[in-house]
Amino acid sequence: MSTFENNDPEKEQEPVQQDDQEQQFQGAETQADQHAAPEFDQTPPQQETYQKRSPYADSPYVMHPGAQEYSPARPKIKKARKGAGKRILAAVLALVVVAGGCGITAFAVNNYWEGRMAQMSASLNEKINALESQIDNAPGSGDSVSGSPVASQEGGLTPSQVYARNVQSVVAISNEATQRVYGQVTETASSGSGFILTEDGYIVTNYHVVSGADRLTVITSDGTEYEAQYIGGDENNDLAVLKIEAEGLPTVTLGSSDDLIVGDQVVAIGNPLGQLTATQTVGYVSGKDRDVTTDGSIINMLQTDAAINPGNSGGPLFNMKGEVVGITTAKYSGTTSSGASIEGIGFAIPIDDVKGMISDLVEYGYVTGAYLGVVVQNVEESVKAYGVPSGAFVREVTPGFCAEAAGIQEGDIILDLGGYSVSNITDLTRALRHFDAGDTVTVTVSRSGQQIVLEVTLSEKPQDTASTQPNTDTENVPEAPEEGDYEEWFDYFWRFFNGEGNNQG
Repeated sequence: MSTFENNDPEKEQEPVQQDDQEQQFQGAETQADQHAAPEFDQTPPQQETYQKRSPYADSPYVMHPGAQEYSPARPKIKKARKGAGKRILAAVLALVVVAGGCGITAFAVNNYWEGRMAQMSASLNEKINALESQIDNAPGSGDSVSGSPVASQEGGLTPSQVYARNVQSVVAISNEATQRVYGQVTETASSGSGFILTEDGYIVTNYHVVSGADRLTVITSDGTEYEAQYIGGDENNDLAVLKIEAEGLPTVTLGSSDDLIVGDQVVAIGNPLGQLTATQTVGYVSGKDRDVTTDGSIINMLQTDAAINPGNSGGPLFNMKGEVVGITTAKYSGTTSSGASIEGIGFAIPIDDVKGMISDLVEYGYVTGAYLGVVVQNVEESVKAYGVPSGAFVREVTPGFCAEAAGIQEGDIILDLGGYSVSNITDLTRALRHFDAGDTVTVTVSRSGQQIVLEVTLSEKPQDTASTQPNTDTENVPEAPEEGDYEEWFDYFWRFFNGEGNNQG
């Protein structure tokens, strides 16, 4: 017997009982019919058998004979496909593998390029170091290529800014002299330039600007004139210091000539021709370490194409930071033997070569540096082909100084002084600047093809009266011919104007 539970609370009791009875009755009747079915096989189809109808016959809850039990439709639940979990797991694993592979690939690529960049950087640095080493060791390089083009121009000013900053520190110098020739008094005048070193009136210029002066006058940029006192000078290095009585003067700043390289821009300010005061010219460093002969002395010079003219001598040469890096001294002019004109070749004394001398002149009135006591010249190129080494050839040994005491002889070739190689006069001069009087150094000389090492205690440079006082001697002036031809008169005027006469810078 099957039962059905109604969810309607109002019909919960009675309908269930009636339904049970009815179902019991119908169930018995159905069973009787099933057992009696064979006996009614001959009954005509029209004959109907009375059956008692239940009041719930039309109810959907009543089961008819042969009908299946009613049961409410249940929602279909989709069953998970077999293997779906595995497929999801496989997909996840695949994603993990792909992501991991990408990460590993990215890591490997990153490491590769980092390694490549490190190799490239190391290679570039190695090439730069090799290039710097080649430049440093290149023949004739030395100071001429020292420094950096970028560094030398750092903090650079324009030429007009250099001029505005320093023009008041540049002065004109007038040299007035009186000479007597055969009882006749001749007045001469020359002019040059200089620059103010200290606020209390110390001024630096060339020795040849003030040589032979009876009266020295300093004219500042605003036209103020001061009578100047000669403090001291060094003729061999063409350097002199003057003093005027003034306070609070605008001064220059000293820079470093060793930091210059060929191609650096420079500015010269001076008094060309003795009339064009406070004139500025602009050019470039054309060369370094030029051995220039002036008045019989060989001086190391900077070469520049900034215009240098008579009257510029003794004036400052500025770098583009507005610092003094040289003292303008000389120029090449005229024509060559072939008739070619010479233009744009000027020279200046490197300031680093004379800083110590300037200090000595201000403090003592003369240069107190170390002194060897020899007269030297460069070894001629013609004899180098026979195996004679480069160096400073000793022409004469000065009695009473350290060279004589140490055993240096005429004909020796000085190759080294105190560990500084000497290949010419300039090298020897520079080597001596590294030492003071009283220092003991070794000197290597070549003598008869053999190298000899000598120990030398350096002397103090003697105070040269010709260098500490302007040359005012008028007794040794050239004599004027009373009679003579054109060549004799030309020779007289040539010696007069290039000797004791007009000393234009």
